[in-house]
Amino acid sequence: MDTPSPPLGIAAIAVHEPAWQLDNAWFGDAMPRKFAHHTGIEARGISLDDELSMALAAVRRLQRETGCNLADCRGLVFVSPASIPPSVARTHLHPAAIVRERPSFTARRIAGTLGMHRCRTVGINWFCCGYSRALALVTRRLAPRFALAAGEFVLVVVATRISRITDYACRQTGGLFGDMASATLVAPLSSPRHPPHFEIIHADAERQPAEKPTFDFHVRSQVPVPLPGGGTAEEPERLVYSLDGMAIAEIAPRSMSAAVAKALGAVGLSGGDVNFVVPHQAGAGIVRFTGMKLEEFGIRGALVNGLTRRTGNVSACSIPHALRETWGRLHGVVACPTAAVGAPGRPEVLSGCVLLRATPHHARRPNVAA
Repeated sequence: MDTPSPPLGIAAIAVHEPAWQLDNAWFGDAMPRKFAHHTGIEARGISLDDELSMALAAVRRLQRETGCNLADCRGLVFVSPASIPPSVARTHLHPAAIVRERPSFTARRIAGTLGMHRCRTVGINWFCCGYSRALALVTRRLAPRFALAAGEFVLVVVATRISRITDYACRQTGGLFGDMASATLVAPLSSPRHPPHFEIIHADAERQPAEKPTFDFHVRSQVPVPLPGGGTAEEPERLVYSLDGMAIAEIAPRSMSAAVAKALGAVGLSGGDVNFVVPHQAGAGIVRFTGMKLEEFGIRGALVNGLTRRTGNVSACSIPHALRETWGRLHGVVACPTAAVGAPGRPEVLSGCVLLRATPHHARRPNVAA
């Protein structure tokens, strides 16, 4: 059973972006002419490193930027949106490879590599809702059990490498996603060493029924894949995801706006209390539609959009990346809604929301530790 959490907040966020960016021009005629107009995406990062290496790079950058001592980390929630779900892995992967797809396995490797021996690890997927789900786990389950001492903290680390399961021949999905990793330092509001800039006043993510499945995995033959130096190779066989883009474009804005309204109700706030809305950056068009649906709930805070231009949809890294990009100008109450596909082949969707409130420390030093 969940227990009440002491007040926690986000003290810092670090982001690791791959050096290789794949421009829209690579796709040629395989990309619809209005793709960039509808999504705002002109390029996306492609990682040559695996999720473990990406996660380590994000945490080490956080260390450099904040001076945090990883010996003080009591918990690590690792989010891996591109990991193959168990039901799919058992069907398509060798038994030895199935273990490596478990986010919990990678979470333990991150902690072990970084020498975080007092750190409890948790691994999840939850697709594009992974960040909101992770913060819910931290605030409701992990932190209350730790009784964090002065200087101690919890890390939420996301590594999304959807390029490895992308069907680059698919006109609908080939150009949507990019790779990225992030590390978020969550500490008590009273922390003298890592004073939070944003108090976490609510975090949740949940499964909801849908009319039909919107997501699944398939094995494709003769799949073209980009090469780092330019050009194209061809994989004889590749396990790839598929999306019902039209259904998601309809569901996601409604889910995100409803998630904000539900979160506000849970903490006794109204739409007029929201100063900023930083939604999952699924694409410029979906965020615009989300803004319209938010207005129906009386939520008219400044809407953050347009962050997919050189990154693509970075899945569960979307919210931490957006927070970091807009860190200095955020103030008051900030709503961060997310929406995602459900389990492969199931008629469900995921939705979540994180509510943040800027702290007095952030008002005094808005550009520090981010």
